[in-house]
Parts: sequence; structure tokens; C-alpha cells
Amino acid sequence: MTDFLVNISPAWPIIIAGLIAAIIPNSNLRKGLALGAPVLAAILWMSAEHGQHGIIMFGGFELTTFRFDGLSRIWGLVFIIATFLNGLFGLHEKDRVTDAAGLIYSGAALAAVFAGDLLSLFLFWELTAISSVFLIWAARNKAAYRAGLRYLAVHVLSGVLLLTGALIRASETGNWAFEHIGLDSPGGLLIFLAFGIKCAFPFMHNWLQDAYPKATVVGTVILSAFTTKMAVYALARGYAGEDSLIYIGAIMTAFPVFFAVVENDLRKVLSYSVNNQLGFMVVGIGVGTHLALNGVAAHAFADIIFKGLLFMSMGAVLHRVGTVKASELGGLFKSMPLTTIFCIIGAMTISAFPLFSAFVTKSMILAAVAQEHHWLVFGVLIFASAGVLEHSGIKIPYFAFFAHDSGKRVKEAPANMLIAMAIASVLCIFLGIYYVPLYNLLPFQDAVYEPYTFDHVVGQMQLLLGAIFAFAFLLKVGAYPSEKRSINLDTDWFYRRFGDGIVRWAWTMLGRLSASIDNVIARSKTRMGSRLHEVFSPIGSLSRDIPSGVLTIWTSALLAIVMLVAYLAP
Repeated sequence: MTDFLVNISPAWPIIIAGLIAAIIPNSNLRKGLALGAPVLAAILWMSAEHGQHGIIMFGGFELTTFRFDGLSRIWGLVFIIATFLNGLFGLHEKDRVTDAAGLIYSGAALAAVFAGDLLSLFLFWELTAISSVFLIWAARNKAAYRAGLRYLAVHVLSGVLLLTGALIRASETGNWAFEHIGLDSPGGLLIFLAFGIKCAFPFMHNWLQDAYPKATVVGTVILSAFTTKMAVYALARGYAGEDSLIYIGAIMTAFPVFFAVVENDLRKVLSYSVNNQLGFMVVGIGVGTHLALNGVAAHAFADIIFKGLLFMSMGAVLHRVGTVKASELGGLFKSMPLTTIFCIIGAMTISAFPLFSAFVTKSMILAAVAQEHHWLVFGVLIFASAGVLEHSGIKIPYFAFFAHDSGKRVKEAPANMLIAMAIASVLCIFLGIYYVPLYNLLPFQDAVYEPYTFDHVVGQMQLLLGAIFAFAFLLKVGAYPSEKRSINLDTDWFYRRFGDGIVRWAWTMLGRLSASIDNVIARSKTRMGSRLHEVFSPIGSLSRDIPSGVLTIWTSALLAIVMLVAYLAP
């Protein structure tokens, strides 16, 4: 029995549960699947042995559907934890679409992490795109429908690039193995772009801010956990040590700060913070040392939990109040005290306060960057660390639960939401204090790191207290940027304004061209009708007497043509 379990990927129980949930009308049974499937997946994860399992033959190639090693092990565990917490958080919701799509999407992302070849990766890569879009459409409004279409188009493009690159690489190497790929071939470059789209690289990122805030309360929490972290895993597997990632990641950490500070939608603020935290991981992958890659794995683990906690807290606010606009909130600590506490824990974690999980994970990446003497990038990461404290560590809890009193008095979040947030909060604190179990899961045990040194603790507290003082000072003197109560554009300007303008212009030109063609056809019909009438009408030219001279000329001409053809014929 144990040998049988070893060959089964932990992803299959979750995917199968999602397919069953799609056809079960009873919501209680669906919720049982949502909680039971990740438990079964955890059992399979604990039973797994290092190595390649689930090997099948396809088209003469050997495909590995379940690879369990140091890198996939830690990602697999946190994906299973996230699946369980998401199921618990959505326990109150009776939406079959969300239940089924959430499970299939979570299972597909888990299967992609365990895929040992590029073809298997592509199949699950596309399944995540197709299943996750229903979490956006489940909001059932026009904005969500349009955002979902844009989201789907971007992610299908990522899949097309991945498959094309995989085909080119397979033709070059003779196999589909998903190992280190690099950028020294066209196939490798196409796969890199595919990963970059899902990882929300600069100029490829705005699908995230466009779609996540428009999904359902539960859907946004689920979306925040898997797609981008799956892409981080793929980059760590295929492109570790690529120098370009250092600079791409540095840009990713910095630019969201400027957009998040003026954003009014707090779920969109958190979406920008996703870009920010991904940037740290991408930098670590670019550095590529064992310490850096350990930091990437550890921070991805912590980020899935604390970012999920923050999205849960804002989801609870949206569920009870009906809005997450900063300008319409405030004073909610009076009626949602537990949600307030959980949100503050998430905010302190993402800000990397000592005794919270991000303090022991993000610092590994910073230490690796410093060891390799990338001082300019190190400075950008320090700036970004202060920025994330400002927009996610302070702005989110302050404007949602404190600031001015909006006068809204609502019920506390449902019990299942509170339990899910409580578990995530405990994990954030536990891993920040007792980090040994997390470090033992890291892929490279030869990279020793101690987070709680005097210099690190003091330096981090100086950074945090300085950022808090700056926020308080700007707020006091009235210089803190006010939220823009409109749609704030960054790279989506190209399709919201420029692209939309081109489409409107093209549509207008097409209408004018169609009208011109219709006019030409109508006028031609009129002229042709007049000519035909002149020829065939009772008073037309065919009805007139033909002069004998003209008839003689035509007869002679036709006879000359016939004689010429007869002469030239062989």
C-alpha cells in the first residue's frame, strides 16, 4: 500500500475533488471535499519519497508527472496548506462555481509544481489558467466578465509560449525534461517569457491588478496563493543564476510602491504588494546561490500565508461592509475587532517585523544579495522594504479599521473566516519565532543562516521605525498622498486608452469603408441598370435597325479573326 501511495501525486485528490464538486448540487458535500481533499493530499505528501514517480510514455518520450525533491517538496506543502485554508475561509459560501474552480485550480498548480517534464508542466499550466478565470467570472458582473477575458487571453498566451518553447527545446535536446533551461536558445527564451507573464514581470504584470480585485471575496484569496508562486517555482527550477533576473526583480520591488500609495481600492493595494514581494523572490533566483534560493523558497512559503491572511481580512471587510474603498472605510475596529487583529498580524508580517515569518525569510535574500556585492540592487530592496511597510503594513489596517470613523457598524466576520485567519496568524508568528521546521524544509541544507543577530534586528527596527515616523509625519502635516477615487492606470493604459482608442478608430474607419462600399455598389447597380435598360429595353439599341454598313464591318472583322485562328492552328 505504501509503495502505491508513493507513486500518486498529492495533486490528484484535489483535482478529482474539484471535478466531483462541479456536478454535486449539495453544498455541504462540496465543502466536505474542499476540506477533505487537502488533508488526503497532505497524507500523500508525507508518504512521498524523493525521486521521480508517475512515469508514463508518450510519443516515444518519458514523461514524469510526479517529481518529489527538495525544491518541489516545500512548494507542495505550502500549496496544500493554502488549499485547506482557502476551503475553510470559503466555508460559508454556497457557490458551486467557486467551489469547483477553486479546487481544480489549486490542484493544477500543485501538479505543475510536481511536474518533471515540460509537457506535463504545460498541461497543468493551462489548466490553472482555464480553471482560475471562473473565480473571476463568479462575481457575475460586467467588469468581472471583461477582466476575466483579458486575464484568460494573457494566460493562454503564456501557455502558447511555453508549449512553443518546449517543442523547440525538445527538438534540440531530444527530451522534455524540466531542469535548468537558461537563455542560450530560442526555446529557452520563449519559456522564460511564458514564466515571466505568470510571474507578473514589469510591463507583463497588469493582469494581476486588473483581475484580482474583481474576483469574488473567496476567489481573490485563492488567486493570490497559486499562479505567481507557481511561476516563481518554475523560474527557480529553470533559470536560477540568470543575472537579468536580478534587475527585473529589483524593478518589480520598487515600482508598485508609487501606485499603491495613491490607490483607493485596498484589494488592489494588496495586488501591488504581490508584485513587490515577487520582486524579492525574482532577485534571489537571479543571484542563484544556495542561500539565495533557500531565501526564495522560504519567502514564497511565508508569503502565501501572510498575503493570504491580508486578502482574507480585506475579503471579510468586503463581505460585511460591501466595499474595500479606503475613502469609505474607517472605524471598523469597533465592530470587527478580531478581523482587525488578524489584519495587523498580516501587516506586521509582510513588513518583516522581528518575531514574524517574513523577518526570517526575506532577510535571507537580502543577505545573499549583499554577499554577492550587488549594492545598488541591495539599496533598491531596502527602499522597497520601507515601501511595503507604508502601503501594506500601515495603509491597509489604518484606513480600513482606524483613520476617520465612517460610521459603519457591521457584524464581525463569519466564524469560518475568523478560524482561517486565526490559523494563518498563528503560522505567521510561529514561523517567525520557531523557524527551524521551515529551514529544515529548504532545498539546500548546506547554506547556514541565522536571522536573529544583533545587527539584523537593530537594522530592521531602524528601517521600520523610520518608515512609521515618515508616514505619521506626512499624515500629520497633510502631505500624505490622497487616494485617487478613480481607476488608476499604469501599463493598462496601453489597452484601456491607447488600445481602446485604436479599436474605436478602426471600428469607425471600418464603418466608413463599409458605407463607402455600399454607396459604390448602389451607384454601380444604378448605372448598370441604366445601361442594361438602354440596350435591352423596347426602345434600346438592340431594338433599333442596324445600318447595313455597320453590320458588314462586324461580319468582316469576325471572319478575319476566324481565318487567323485557323491559319495559326497546327
